[in-house]
Amino acid sequence: MNNVQNAKDEKKYNKWIVILSILIPVVVAILFGVKIPNVEPLTFLPPIYASINALTAIVLVVAFMAIKNKKVVLHKRLMIFAIVLSVCFLVMYVAYHMTSDSTKYGGEGLIKYVYYFVLLTHILLSIAVIPFVLITYVRAITNNIEKHKKIAKITFPLWLYVAITGVVVYIMISPYYV
Repeated sequence: MNNVQNAKDEKKYNKWIVILSILIPVVVAILFGVKIPNVEPLTFLPPIYASINALTAIVLVVAFMAIKNKKVVLHKRLMIFAIVLSVCFLVMYVAYHMTSDSTKYGGEGLIKYVYYFVLLTHILLSIAVIPFVLITYVRAITNNIEKHKKIAKITFPLWLYVAITGVVVYIMISPYYV
């Protein structure tokens, strides 16, 4: 496929990338404030979705190694799996917050500032990474491989940071769950 055709194919997805990049954070923010009354809190979910974040990080690293070793099919399957894992995380995260009160961090001193720094960067980058993941994926499925490689060099470390810091945030706050 030539570059002109790749660009045309990619352009078809741009509207969806913009819509999803805005809609996902807005819907999550809205649902984060919604509490479902008379429902048993889903307090068992945080260790599950933290584990999903850990698995996502592992999958991202293995996918990176696969493409470095020219195992394109394996890379593709792992990246789709990483996207599915991220969607599962998000569904569980929202479900937990719709049924449970937010947990307050109880650490003191320097560790409190470290926690809030990690939490804040995790949240901000989890929003910022959405369009990067979508653009990177679209460039792959439209066979725009050179552009895919270029943006993947940004997407990979961002997404990996979000996955790893999700686990770190969970570990740091887990002693304070009720």
